[in-house]
Amino acid sequence: MSHPDGYREGVAPRVALPLAAAVTFVAGFGVAELTGVRALGGAVLLAGGVWCARLAYRLAGAGATAVLIVFALALFVGSHPLGHVIGAWPAVIVSAAVVAAASAAVGGARHAGSP
Repeated sequence: MSHPDGYREGVAPRVALPLAAAVTFVAGFGVAELTGVRALGGAVLLAGGVWCARLAYRLAGAGATAVLIVFALALFVGSHPLGHVIGAWPAVIVSAAVVAAASAAVGGARHAGSP
């Protein structure tokens, strides 16, 4: 069954976006750690990022999606020095939580005035 916005029934896109963004950060780092192949973790991060960007674009448009992409990239870069201070996994968890919050804000932007 379809949603009026063209989505299939299931997890609401405004819920799926922050969840997928957070999982992407954690899964990308986890794959890199477990396999020892950073490029493989990067591929997971890229694939999840593309999926999230496509959904963000459908939810909030090009401008908000561009801001979210830049913000997520800044978090990715910033998580590395943060990892030296608080540890790698805690830095990834913090970054995942922050990108989820930003994604939730972007995903709800178009619907902010809706009841």
